[in-house]
Amino acid sequence: MDTDTPSVLIVEAEPDLAELYASWLEGAYHVETVRDESAVGAVVDGGFDVVIVDCHRLPDGPSSELCDSISSRGIDSQVVAVTGVEPTVDPEDAAFDDYLLKPISRDDLRHSVENLLLRRTYDEQLGAYFELASKKASLDGRLSEAELQSSQEYAELEDRIAVLRTKVNETRSQLLERDHNRLLYQDVSSAPD
Repeated sequence: MDTDTPSVLIVEAEPDLAELYASWLEGAYHVETVRDESAVGAVVDGGFDVVIVDCHRLPDGPSSELCDSISSRGIDSQVVAVTGVEPTVDPEDAAFDDYLLKPISRDDLRHSVENLLLRRTYDEQLGAYFELASKKASLDGRLSEAELQSSQEYAELEDRIAVLRTKVNETRSQLLERDHNRLLYQDVSSAPD
C-alpha cells in the first residue's frame, strides 16, 4: 500500500453497496471492504485513515459496538457512520467523527472523507506547531537575547515555526472554504465566554 495515499476501509454488509462506495472512492484513496464486524482486526492491522461503517446493517451485531471498539482501542482512524435514521446517541458520547444519512451520494461520501482527512491534517499540524512554539518559549525564557541571536539552532527553529504556521493557516483556510466547516467555525467563534 502506498503510504502517501490515504486508506479507507468500508464495513458494509451488502456487497453491492460496498462495491458502489468503493468505486466512488477508488483512485483517490486506497480502499478495502469487509462485510462484518471482524473489521476491527482489519482496522488494527491495516492502520486505515478512515473507516466507513453502515450502522445497524452488519450481521455480527450492532455496528455501534464496532465504532466503540475502534475508539476504546485507541485506533487512530476517523469513523464515518452511514445510517438511515438520525443518530440518537449523545453527541458527546458518539464513537464516530461524522455521519451520513441514507441515501448518500458520491459527493456526500467523498466530501465526508475529504473533510475528515483535512481535519486530521489540521490537528497534526496544529499539534506540531504548538510543540515547536513551546520549545521556542522555553528557550526564550532561559537564554539571553545575544545567545538567541547567535544560535543557528534557534534560527532554524524559528524558520520551522514560520513554515508550519503557514501550513496551518493554509489548511485552516481550506477547512473554512467548506460550508459545513465554516458553520462549525462560526459556532466556535461566537460561543459565549
